[in-house]
Amino acid sequence: MKFNLQPNNLVNNFVTLKPLDKNDFEILFAVANDKLLWKQHPNKLRYKRNIFEIYFEGALQSKGAFLVSDSKTNETVGCSRFYDYDSKNNSVLIGYTFIGRKFWGKGYNKSVKKLMIEYAFQFVYTTYFHVGASNFRSQKAMEKIGGIKIDEFEVTYYGEESKMNYIYVIQKKDYKIL
Repeated sequence: MKFNLQPNNLVNNFVTLKPLDKNDFEILFAVANDKLLWKQHPNKLRYKRNIFEIYFEGALQSKGAFLVSDSKTNETVGCSRFYDYDSKNNSVLIGYTFIGRKFWGKGYNKSVKKLMIEYAFQFVYTTYFHVGASNFRSQKAMEKIGGIKIDEFEVTYYGEESKMNYIYVIQKKDYKIL
């Protein structure tokens, strides 16, 4: 079976992930246009329209990005994506995730990761995550879902300068349902 980086919909009782579309820019930017959201992120200026446009274009080009919405209200929550699928090493990265501050601490991030990890493990044995070295909130979130920090290196984001990131891993054999 071939790994489709952008299946039509991933859904649970909490969130719905649908393939990101060029028409989603304004509703997603409405969530991203929050300076405090990006405070710990490697690109602290992503709340600005011209910087967010670069992020959004990279998301579309990845062909693995999702618009995240609340399954009950359909309200836009954020965005995430699959990228760097490696069939030889049986792995994929999950990341570029952001969740609107209104949704922090309420289980949305965990639900997004659960859907994506469980979908990925139908095709691969290893999921990796890049987390900004100064993004302590995301580092803690990764640890809460069983991510293990295995490395540090600079990651070049689409259209941006490289930034120091930590690499976390969750392997299928170690995964405990969230």
